[in-house]
Amino acid sequence: QVQLVESGGGLVQAGDSLRLSCVASGRTFSTMGWFRQAPGKEREFVAAIRWSTGTTNYADSVKGRFTISRDNAKNTVYLQMNSLKPEDTAVYFCAARAYGLGSANIYDYNYWGQGTQVTVSS
Repeated sequence: QVQLVESGGGLVQAGDSLRLSCVASGRTFSTMGWFRQAPGKEREFVAAIRWSTGTTNYADSVKGRFTISRDNAKNTVYLQMNSLKPEDTAVYFCAARAYGLGSANIYDYNYWGQGTQVTVSS
């Protein structure tokens, strides 16, 4: 049974940092991604990382502020979020691809976590 379990969300002030974690289990994956969805908006890509090489890609809106990383031994992917802004407020979802490279397309991901809320106050 595949499971993606996110943690680390919370309420912070603008300029603060948070680190999200996603523990993956049940099978191996080629790529892990983070997406987010704000109220009334579509789910959008944040970042992705390939398990084998560590190759990453980011949405323009988070480049230079967010860092995705992985710990292969712990089957865990992290999203370090610095210099948070109110517009980063959203539910953040961990996603996994069984095959393929990092992608910004939600339909390329086969598995999803339940999401964790991040709220940034101004």
